[in-house]
Amino acid sequence: MAIAPVDLAHACRLVNHGPTVLVSTRHGTRRNVMAAAWSMPVEFTPPRIAVVVDKSTFTRDLVLASGVLALNLPCRAQADLAYTVGSTSGRDGDKFDRYRIASFGGPVLGLPLVAGCVAWLECRRLPEPEAELRYDTFFCEVVSALADPEVFVRGRWHFDEHNAASHTLHHLGGGHFALPAATVQGRRLEA
Repeated sequence: MAIAPVDLAHACRLVNHGPTVLVSTRHGTRRNVMAAAWSMPVEFTPPRIAVVVDKSTFTRDLVLASGVLALNLPCRAQADLAYTVGSTSGRDGDKFDRYRIASFGGPVLGLPLVAGCVAWLECRRLPEPEAELRYDTFFCEVVSALADPEVFVRGRWHFDEHNAASHTLHHLGGGHFALPAATVQGRRLEA
């Protein structure tokens, strides 16, 4: 799988279609990864994203301590991984080690990025204590973005039958995921 930088002007497009994300983070020698079904762009310039990280998670503790997180977009081949890291706790030990999750360091923050995904965003937390406490919602600014150029080309997703293995996951609940199976090109209506 190839990896190419994504212009930050297009970074929010990586999550615009509502994919499941794997939230990875690190503080000191501790690291973790969890699945999150709710993330979305909230501002394009600079690129800012909201992601829900539940109060009970170890990932949340690490994000609050470090102020950084990464969003990794898993593909079809990683459905089992997404379900597993979303169903287990990092408090019981390093999930990267326990499940033999390959990773590489992010280009700006050095965060553990999950290998095999189709896109990655390194982010700095923008503290919003009320939103974090009441709604478990973290706001962050994207500082680096990467994507597989087979499916993210010139700032846009390109899903078709030729790259079906690289389609993103969309959580339906209970370990069930949907894929962007088909796309249609809209045209402007005549006035």
